[in-house]
Amino acid sequence: MNPRISELRAMLHRYNHQYYVENAPSISDQDFDKLMAELITLEQNHPECYDPNSPSQRVGSDLSIDFTQVTHEHPMLSLANTYNRKEVGDFYDRVMQGLEGEPFEVCAELKFDGLSISLIYEEGRLVRALTRGDGLQGDDVTANVRTIRSIPLVLTAGEKWPARFEIRGEILMPWKSFDRLNAEREAREENLFANPRNAASGTLKSKDSRVVAQRQLDAYFYYLIMDESEGEDNKSHYDNMQKAKKWGFKVSEAMKLCRSQKEVSDYLEYWDEERKSLPVATDGVVLKVNNLAQQSRLGYTAKSPRWAIAYKFQAERACTRLNEVTFQVGRTGAITPVANMTPVLLAGTMVKRASLHNEDIINQLDLHIGDQVYVEKAGEIIPQIVGVASELRGKDIGDKVTFITHCPECGTPLIRYDGEAAHYCPNVNCAPQLKGRIEHFISRDAMNIMSLGPEVVDKYFENGLVRTPTDLFRLTLHEWDKQWYLTNGEFQAPTLFAPLEDKHVMIPVSQRSTQKILDGIDKAKSVSFDRLLYALGIRFVGKVVAKNIARHFKSMTALRAATLEDIVKVDGVGVVIAQSVLQYFRQPDNLKLIDDLTHIGLQMAMHDTMQTDSALAEKSIVISGTFICHSREEYKNIIESHGGKNVSSISSKTSFVLAGDSIGPSKREKAKKLGIPLVDEMSFLKMIGEEN
Repeated sequence: MNPRISELRAMLHRYNHQYYVENAPSISDQDFDKLMAELITLEQNHPECYDPNSPSQRVGSDLSIDFTQVTHEHPMLSLANTYNRKEVGDFYDRVMQGLEGEPFEVCAELKFDGLSISLIYEEGRLVRALTRGDGLQGDDVTANVRTIRSIPLVLTAGEKWPARFEIRGEILMPWKSFDRLNAEREAREENLFANPRNAASGTLKSKDSRVVAQRQLDAYFYYLIMDESEGEDNKSHYDNMQKAKKWGFKVSEAMKLCRSQKEVSDYLEYWDEERKSLPVATDGVVLKVNNLAQQSRLGYTAKSPRWAIAYKFQAERACTRLNEVTFQVGRTGAITPVANMTPVLLAGTMVKRASLHNEDIINQLDLHIGDQVYVEKAGEIIPQIVGVASELRGKDIGDKVTFITHCPECGTPLIRYDGEAAHYCPNVNCAPQLKGRIEHFISRDAMNIMSLGPEVVDKYFENGLVRTPTDLFRLTLHEWDKQWYLTNGEFQAPTLFAPLEDKHVMIPVSQRSTQKILDGIDKAKSVSFDRLLYALGIRFVGKVVAKNIARHFKSMTALRAATLEDIVKVDGVGVVIAQSVLQYFRQPDNLKLIDDLTHIGLQMAMHDTMQTDSALAEKSIVISGTFICHSREEYKNIIESHGGKNVSSISSKTSFVLAGDSIGPSKREKAKKLGIPLVDEMSFLKMIGEEN
């Protein structure tokens, strides 16, 4: 290792920590940049010294990232929420009862409003970063997390830390960065982020880590998980977080140990007001039993720890002028009224739009243009109008707001189905519906063409290349490349084309992204029938219903011939869903789409790989815990392929529980009470003949 490279890395890690965590820089930006430039030059001249945790790597890379799902070593459960003080008292009572009257302390800390993250460190170096995901699996976002300057890549020298540990925190976007980002997007006429949480989430999932580096995300940490062998050094949550702070992690200064309900109440009262002046978004306070042994004794429910609760602040309210009501068209044709207001500061952001939901809400509010309206942020995020200051109405008040009768995009008369609050545009060729259906078709849970995205689809739609999902499969490589240049702002000739005789198209050698898009489209041809059915976007047909329908009818041909009576026999399908399915297949455009997709070669039938003679045939199985050989999703597919049925909760009808590590105590107890067997991973694999 080049000694100067080692010296520069140590210096720049220290300066980064001083600037981004301690907020006490000891070097000028100019001097910092000079040291960084020197390090980058040395690393370029000495590629054998490459280190992913070097400070130079925080600028990001232009390599595209395909996120992989990784199982959490410890499930990331959500917290039970409350919005009133009485339930905080109830939490105290439950803890007291669970500890059988034993005294306990509560650690109170601010609940930051961002994206949960789990980091793994080995020998003082960051090795993995996972999002919460579904709590059991998360996306591996390590490359992007390395660009966040307040997250240490290498821990502070001279401190004692475990050889391996996990620390959890919240990645967020400060108000200042959020306002700057939205100002830049508005100048480019791009869609604005609704709030810092969405901006942080979208940024962290960017496929270009340079974007992450540029947007200046921040991170606060709130929970440390160490091996039980740490013993004396692993007794108190509060002490653990103070240790983490010394190691280089950003920990909230607002964290406080409370020894009584009165101290907790004072803490809630104080921060309900003071939070408004913080540089980052918060939406509540988290209360945790401080002693880790007591946490272990209290345990978990199926969804959350019994030793913690999140108190959510009441929504902030503001008053402003209603200037206009516009109407938006969604994928299914649903019409959403949107209130456009004079911008007003609310919960830290300037709010100028709010959803009015439907005609019934508009009528209840008795809205008039020019009204002074009360706006709240539900859950501190979604703005909504909750009332009108009718006493402030003057003689110059504008027209009463009424719901439109025709589609604002195509002019088609709107319809309203019996029993529904929403109005719909029945014109399936309405532009927002066409685009929305394509975006739904390519989404992760549908055809999973993740190399595309809404912004790309929008550009291709505007330029006439894509109007239906079928068009995606008909584009040639040359068309995609030409359009790639268009979406990036200008037309220019690709540097090199090479003919590919068997496909009769031209491959742009210089643009790998083009090929990646087409590879994703081609791969979609092998996506299973149930996911294709979901991708069609039939009203009320979600992922579970689509899977049940596909398994029941086996093929698109059988489904198209089904009657109402046939469809309602499907598990989880009632009359409303059945009628929606029938209505979909009565539309000529939908039938043409299905015929076209069939001709292209998409999966229009279930491939009956179920082993009806398997030990799992007709069994109802609950999956719980974490596993070694397969992911939970893979086990679900294995169960279905062997004729079994996945169920989410334990009942007397459950055949057995596939129990991995860290199975929730409530599920274990319920299984024991009902006499339901727990089958471990190795025993399960032996049942299906995969013990090797």
